[in-house]
Amino acid sequence: MMPAETTHFLSISDKIKVLPLIHGSGNFAQVVRQKMLNESFDCLAVCIPPSFKESVEHGVRLFPQITLAALEEDVYPKPVYSYIPIDPCQPVIMGIRIALEENIPCAYIDREVSNFEPLQTTLPDAYALKKVSIEKFSAAILPAIPPPQQGSRQEKRIRWMSFQLHLLELQFNKILFLCSVLDWPWIRDSYNQRLPYEDHEIFTQTPGLYSVKENTLYFVLGELPYITYLYEKRRQELASDTYLSIDGVKEIIIEARNRWIKKYDLKYHSLTLQVLNIYMKYVRNLTLLERRMTPDIYTLVTAAKQIGGDGFAISLMETARAYPYQRDKNNLREVLMGIGQGELPESGVVRMKNRLSGPAISWRTLHLKPKPEIKKQKLWKFLWDPFGQCSWPIEDQKIESFNLHVREQAKALIGADLVRTEKFTTSVKDGIDIRDTLRHWYEGDIYVKEIPPARGNVEVIVLIFEINPDPEKYNWQQTWYAEHKAESTLCFYATPYPDNMIGPGIAESTYGGLFLLFPPRYIVNIWQDPRFDFARTLEERLLAAALFYSKERHVAVISPKHPPLSWRRLARQYKKSLVYIPLQRFSLQTIEKIRRFHILNGKHVRTYAAHFISDF
Repeated sequence: MMPAETTHFLSISDKIKVLPLIHGSGNFAQVVRQKMLNESFDCLAVCIPPSFKESVEHGVRLFPQITLAALEEDVYPKPVYSYIPIDPCQPVIMGIRIALEENIPCAYIDREVSNFEPLQTTLPDAYALKKVSIEKFSAAILPAIPPPQQGSRQEKRIRWMSFQLHLLELQFNKILFLCSVLDWPWIRDSYNQRLPYEDHEIFTQTPGLYSVKENTLYFVLGELPYITYLYEKRRQELASDTYLSIDGVKEIIIEARNRWIKKYDLKYHSLTLQVLNIYMKYVRNLTLLERRMTPDIYTLVTAAKQIGGDGFAISLMETARAYPYQRDKNNLREVLMGIGQGELPESGVVRMKNRLSGPAISWRTLHLKPKPEIKKQKLWKFLWDPFGQCSWPIEDQKIESFNLHVREQAKALIGADLVRTEKFTTSVKDGIDIRDTLRHWYEGDIYVKEIPPARGNVEVIVLIFEINPDPEKYNWQQTWYAEHKAESTLCFYATPYPDNMIGPGIAESTYGGLFLLFPPRYIVNIWQDPRFDFARTLEERLLAAALFYSKERHVAVISPKHPPLSWRRLARQYKKSLVYIPLQRFSLQTIEKIRRFHILNGKHVRTYAAHFISDF
């Protein structure tokens, strides 16, 4: 039970309780729902004009599809519309929805105006309602609410609504009034002082109901479209949505990661749970810098770009804007929305004013490199010169650096087989052997190890990303020769590059397996060499060629699993030795950056390729 004075704080009279709202807030919508279901009211009063009653209630009955009721105003020379978004996360719409379900009479008491004046100001984050009561929240922002200008349409609306509340008191005994937090204190003053009022403005237009195109819902809804979808989904499943404003952000991130992995067919990626934990902390810090408690879409996408690259940022943005329920067709006309604008079927592009507008939104710039349109990809594929191919030098440097690192590791593994252990006498030599010392702890002696110089070198490394690769998936096999002495001879099988054009003369492919021969020298194309036709799979042919062309006895093999018996037989056949390095030894981010590469249609493409190639 709340104290009497706290309850009285949000009461206009003994019969009227008021809920000051921040429009477009799912948290306030939850407060309205809880209030109406926990208490009994015989009337709901809302800050919407009576002309919108039919269209708004029709839109509510169409949930979970999103619609808007738009009214053309008497403003010349260009058409201007004011509209009410039929949004399940709008607190006023939530009140109307509950009223229709519970058969509670609903009174639309706002004043009809021919030119609506939207109110927007900086408001606190409504997530505070999870820890603070609606009474304390309203009292905290009360000193910052400016009074309406004298003679303004806002003042006329406030006086009209206060008069309508007096009339409702004559019919009902317990009324719940939903209005904007910016109007609430002045409606109460007008009610108590019984200030004079003006009647409705006369005009002939009636509101129309429109469906909203899914990819423009972000400009209509108060919450992110995907979070709104989760609210409706939880409602259908009878599940709790108490903390969905934050839990929904986490679901967006997980769904965006799944879409990103599927879109780019990533088997190895860097967005592990540890990285996502870092991402969430980064989002939290950016949100606090914006003086908010919950992140907006710009904050989420900015952090995604810096943590996961452009591909993940684009996937997250597309996920946040998705509202699957909107894909169901209806007979309504469709409208495309923007910030303060809309494209209506009968009027074209017009100015749009939201009657239930929440915190102001604005355009902010973030540079991303999206996947090109299918038409452009077909054009670039048509213009591709099949006789001109070269690599992207930045990727060449990465793979050569990786090649050097692997050969050093392989040499260390070769020398590890020659390590000798003995009891400590006068020198610790190459260090104390902890394992042998513990093994002979009962003797009380210390054992040291001696690592002799490694014998031999590693000239070829074989990198296998998938065991038993699909020949149809990796149907592009190629041998590339070095452009200079610092590059290796490269043989690989990969996905067909014409299927993924990302720019004019720029294609993208994914390695299934490769081998690097350094120092480089000319070899016959292994995919056309009949000496390797005995190989049954792509990986066996690649390994056989690597063993054949290696002048050194040791060949480094990196693969997800330990070399099978067939590979060891091949090594014995060519009198070579395999040095196995698990693929899991390297970070997922490193593997994915090496595995995905680009093909340029001539060296001249290198001058502009950076504008189209992005990180993943």
